[in-house]
Amino acid sequence: MKKRRWLIIVIGLVVSLAFLWYALRDLHLGEVWTVLRGAHYGWLVPGVAVYFVSVWFRAWRWGFLLRGSRRVSANRLFPVVVIGYMGNDVLPFRLGEVLRAYVLWRKEGINVGTTLTTAVLERLFDGLTMVLFVLFGLLFVPLSAFLSRLVTAAAAVFFSALVVFLFLAARPDLLRRIAHALIGRLVPARFRPPLVGLVDGIVAGLESLRSGRDVLVLFGVTLWVWILETAKYWLVSLAFADLRVPYVGVVLMGGAVNLLTALPSLPGYIGTFELGIKILEGIGAPAAAAGSYVLVLHAILLLPVTLLGLVFMGLEGIRWTEVGKLGDLETGNRLTET
Repeated sequence: MKKRRWLIIVIGLVVSLAFLWYALRDLHLGEVWTVLRGAHYGWLVPGVAVYFVSVWFRAWRWGFLLRGSRRVSANRLFPVVVIGYMGNDVLPFRLGEVLRAYVLWRKEGINVGTTLTTAVLERLFDGLTMVLFVLFGLLFVPLSAFLSRLVTAAAAVFFSALVVFLFLAARPDLLRRIAHALIGRLVPARFRPPLVGLVDGIVAGLESLRSGRDVLVLFGVTLWVWILETAKYWLVSLAFADLRVPYVGVVLMGGAVNLLTALPSLPGYIGTFELGIKILEGIGAPAAAAGSYVLVLHAILLLPVTLLGLVFMGLEGIRWTEVGKLGDLETGNRLTET
């Protein structure tokens, strides 16, 4: 297990460094510094405000996904979502999802299998919406052949995942029978109870995919979330007068880089997000302005939510020693009991 974790870390490091080199190799630091000095940073304030509004709607969407297990308001889920995003920004292996599962279990007693399943569904709907944003942007501006191939591969993965999840959601009894049979045959008896609880949580987490109306609601809310996200991207772009990128170009860049963050990378999606520089250069933005904009945008996507997440984590009374034990078997048993 430790060797596998180290392998994942090495792969993420290589991917991040390779994409950082590709994105930054043509930038001249002097020109970037000049652009940064001349930027109008007042535009960052409404940008950050719009971002946290979108996070609240993400919390509402999560509550909608969880309602088959327990109804929790968006206001109660908002701090948990922020803590999870903070975890993804500072912890390896996307452990922010496990962290928010733990926090939600502490606050509401919700099965970790349900929480993690809904987190995967969130990423699935986000990914499909990003595919739509990219396809919309491509009606007006092209991508390079390399980035087009990456986006096409990501789109295929997300659509395939949707088909699989819809199939499993439509046949919960079949999922239970297969999972229980595999657990009974392959897993030692003392490890079976938490895994059975995890399967039951997964089935509960798929509840929202059994209704066509619910799926449409999820798509609608996800679309609204990403309209707000791209509004933030556009507001921040106004701080850089030399960028000269239309709104549709910002939509294309935002959709593409958020699809690419599904690739393994360092915490905070370092490297994959910086590919936005090449996307903007490809649609006519000056290199220095594109580089300055993407670097600032990435910073304000990371710093405010990370700082607020640390505050909420302190208010919840969660210590880093607890976070370090989230992979322990004893913790896993407790999380899947409810």
